[in-house]
Amino acid sequence: MKQVLAVITCLILGLADVRAQQDAMYSQYMFNMMGVNPAYAGSRGVLSATALYRRQWVGIEGAPETSTFSFDMATRDNKVGLGIQAFNDKIGIMRTTGFYATYAYRIRFENEGSLAIGLQGGLSNFRADLTKVDLIDEDDQAFSQNINVLLPCFGAGIYYNSDRFYAGFSIPNLVKSYLRKDAVYYRADVVAKKYMHFFFIAGYVFDLNEDLKLKPSTLVKAVRGAPVQWDINANLWIRDVISVGASYRTGDAICGMAEVQINDQFRLGYAYDHTISKLVKYNQGTHEIMLRYEFGWEKGRVLSPRYF
Repeated sequence: MKQVLAVITCLILGLADVRAQQDAMYSQYMFNMMGVNPAYAGSRGVLSATALYRRQWVGIEGAPETSTFSFDMATRDNKVGLGIQAFNDKIGIMRTTGFYATYAYRIRFENEGSLAIGLQGGLSNFRADLTKVDLIDEDDQAFSQNINVLLPCFGAGIYYNSDRFYAGFSIPNLVKSYLRKDAVYYRADVVAKKYMHFFFIAGYVFDLNEDLKLKPSTLVKAVRGAPVQWDINANLWIRDVISVGASYRTGDAICGMAEVQINDQFRLGYAYDHTISKLVKYNQGTHEIMLRYEFGWEKGRVLSPRYF
């Protein structure tokens, strides 16, 4: 198992100049899209608090483990959305902790749809304890010194939504960083590189009958040097209370998910990923849980159902 961890470590650090999807992934992204697109902030029209925890590839020592907590809200005229995000991402000997602030300006149309332009900025702390790696050659200088650096983040996105449809495009981090063992540079002797990620999201809600609604959606992720990855999803809402769904992530996993609207303001979701890559023989799947609580502006206000 340590051999598997060593391979994962090398791939992510980019020691062999391998470039993969570097940003943390979530199967339930459609329930917390501010993590994908800053223009989503405030789109629900209320103060919304969301927590999400993901434990990936259970059974592999040092496999990815991610937790995220976010707040977002709209101003009273619904023209401005504000948000904050905090996250912690751990993969083997590496840990990234960050904090982002988000601003979105929303233009409303006569058809009740709206277009938002969003910006986010913040810092993340990347740490890699290279001295803890078990080596055949104990004198390997590539692992003789740890990495501890601050990385800037500045991202942007656009997002359109109506009651039934949404679509958006975003680049969560426009800053391309090059890591060295003692500092972060924008061009220098490189230990690892972090590239811009491009995201496209879209979804639609269909009424099947009075009790059932079907919401297909997709997320497309692209980053330099890695294959374009598609998430293709379908969720069935039952009486606006329970949602069950399935997802396929190209080259990576198939996923089952369920969500329950416990009351007007509290929502709970769970997802399980079954790996279809070559790592399938080494792990027992991925677990993800999501909690959301929404505060209405007015006491006693009933929040209308929202599907994204």
